[in-house]
Amino acid sequence: MRRTLICAAIAGCAAMASQPSIAADLTLRGASLFDNEHAYSKTLIKFAELVNEEADPKVTFDLRGNSELGIEPDYVTFLTQGVAIDYAIIAPSNLARFAPSLPLMDMPFVFRDLDHWNAVLSSDVLKPLEDELLEKADLMIIGYAGGGTRNLISNHKISNMEELTGHKMRVMGAPIQARVFQAINAAPSAIAYSEVYNAIQTGVIDGLENESASLMQYKFFEVAPNVTLTQHSITVRPIVMSGKSFRKLPEDLQAIVLKAGKEAGEYGRALESTEDAEKLEQMKEAGQIDVSEFANREELLELVTPVQDAYAEELGAEELLKAIRSK
Repeated sequence: MRRTLICAAIAGCAAMASQPSIAADLTLRGASLFDNEHAYSKTLIKFAELVNEEADPKVTFDLRGNSELGIEPDYVTFLTQGVAIDYAIIAPSNLARFAPSLPLMDMPFVFRDLDHWNAVLSSDVLKPLEDELLEKADLMIIGYAGGGTRNLISNHKISNMEELTGHKMRVMGAPIQARVFQAINAAPSAIAYSEVYNAIQTGVIDGLENESASLMQYKFFEVAPNVTLTQHSITVRPIVMSGKSFRKLPEDLQAIVLKAGKEAGEYGRALESTEDAEKLEQMKEAGQIDVSEFANREELLELVTPVQDAYAEELGAEELLKAIRSK
């Protein structure tokens, strides 16, 4: 049924594709995988509010949630074509086909802690990646949301290297994701997010890695109630706008949009990083999950660092990785 609804939504978007994505009355359409209670949707709602605090005349924002317009790869297609939607929050892994270095933004184990993560996103360290995405895909990063701490989610307890070995898990599609988890002896596979629940239920995989909000939203705890605090990633979620849509805006509104995107990102990061721990505790207290520490987490870091270095070298991004680590 879910697949049918998504296909219908995509078909509907195709019908919209012949129409300008920005109407004459300055309507901007956004898309979200989630309902309005999710941090990403709240961030996009905040973006709209911030724009209209300064815009005159006001802009109409049409945010479609709950995957009404498909999933993130669909959003990327629409944004690059400048049709159907004008802005969305996109995971770096879904942008990697245009800018292979982009997944360095939230590569597992790249951030030491929340302070390091926020320092990187508040600086201009990632500008080379922004420039590459704009050049190759005509997509603009106007802000950085995110803030969920990602852990292992499994149908069985994992608390040490022995239990992690051979663990069949879903990872995002960027190659660095698979390489990192292979390096720590898991068995990663990149399958569609919409298929994860059924894949765990049928034994194709044992689990995934994700943050608390998605664990709660998609009820993965029903099939994978074990959470291991590997804390291997802090999510970076760019607020992305179609360059084609942006250039249709009046110059004064363009400046307002850029300012609002940055501020909405800051709002979203503070919101999600706060909510993440709260939601984890909420599910724990409700008896929906069992939470375990991971013994000798330092061993994971030792295994992963050479993989990060080699990947950055392949991409010619050694200086970028060095800049991220030095913040």
